[in-house]
Amino acid sequence: MEHTVPTMPATRQPGCPFDPPKELLQAREHGPISRYPFPDGHQGWLITGYDLVRSVLADSRFSSRKELMRHHPTIDFGDIEIPPARPGEFLLMDDPEHSRYRKPLVGKFTVRRMRLLTERVEQVTAEHLDAMEQAGPPADLVTAFARPIPSVIICELLGVPYEDRGSFQEHIDTFLGGEAGDEELIAAYTATQAYLAELVAAKRAEPTDDVLSDLLDSDLTDEELRGMALILLSAGFDTTANMLALGAFALLRNPAQLAALRTEPALVDGAVEELLRYLSVVKTSMRTTLEDVELGGRTIEAGTTVILSYNTANRDPERFADPHVLDLRRRGGGHLAFGHGIHQCLGQQLARVEMRVAFPALLNRFPTLRLAVPAEQVALRPETADVYGVKSLPVTWDV
Repeated sequence: MEHTVPTMPATRQPGCPFDPPKELLQAREHGPISRYPFPDGHQGWLITGYDLVRSVLADSRFSSRKELMRHHPTIDFGDIEIPPARPGEFLLMDDPEHSRYRKPLVGKFTVRRMRLLTERVEQVTAEHLDAMEQAGPPADLVTAFARPIPSVIICELLGVPYEDRGSFQEHIDTFLGGEAGDEELIAAYTATQAYLAELVAAKRAEPTDDVLSDLLDSDLTDEELRGMALILLSAGFDTTANMLALGAFALLRNPAQLAALRTEPALVDGAVEELLRYLSVVKTSMRTTLEDVELGGRTIEAGTTVILSYNTANRDPERFADPHVLDLRRRGGGHLAFGHGIHQCLGQQLARVEMRVAFPALLNRFPTLRLAVPAEQVALRPETADVYGVKSLPVTWDV
């Protein structure tokens, strides 16, 4: 019999902030693909298995186009027409439009270029750890550590004046935090578009040494540059900030793993990959079939929306041994935390550099770092958030 998941879960199990919701884990136990009835009556599918999620991400018959994503997992849009993605917002496009925007950026985010940023990431990390140490305990790791590090780096890469960071961080939190109403979302989006329009105009008038200025020599319009900048700012800030905060929380809840990372520097690369797999802060994405597709023994009819569950795929026991265990010595890799296929995260190498620097620096600077509140009192982002994480993470240490 086909398994059906009636609705997307709203919470995680008490005491299990790092594990996917139990309803999704149970769905994976039934098989890698389940029926999913969308609130508007559309009959779609929820894919929870690693192999099937990976195959969909690599299959051009499954579209990322925004205007085809009219079925929302928790909202009935009724007769509202979903417009195409705005120019430059390439994550919500297919080729050839997608490649037109992504191709000029690929060379800006290569492994080599991102590794050249390591020294600057080390400086920024040290500056914020210095400030945290001087202020003394307790501290909120989200505001003192996790947010400012990626914020400084992405601002510098894109040429965003750092003094402007507060406004766009607030707006990005509104987009991705999962708690804003429609009016708030529209206001935040409108304000961000207005800011980016001013930024692009300023670069046209006086280019500087940054990614956005480098793109001015292309045939991209100002509107397209605004859309691309929005994608890069959002992805370059919010996902890494939540990985740093939630990753620190996970390490503090796993003292043996924390001790291993602190005493064995060579573990850091594998530790970052394991934290990415274990936490999967980008929980899901969606695709719509452009034609009938055979998948997992089912026929997915053209025009059907499928939900891809990254956090269960990255906990799939058929792909990972003891998948619910955080094991910084795990071998094999191959997680889907950055996606797969043509939409695989453009900034993944930057995120890796930031995490490889920041986690060891934090643990070495504060050998007695620990939670300042019981773990159950740590404020988590809701399941409605596009990116999972903690809203605050109070910590303390011995002075």
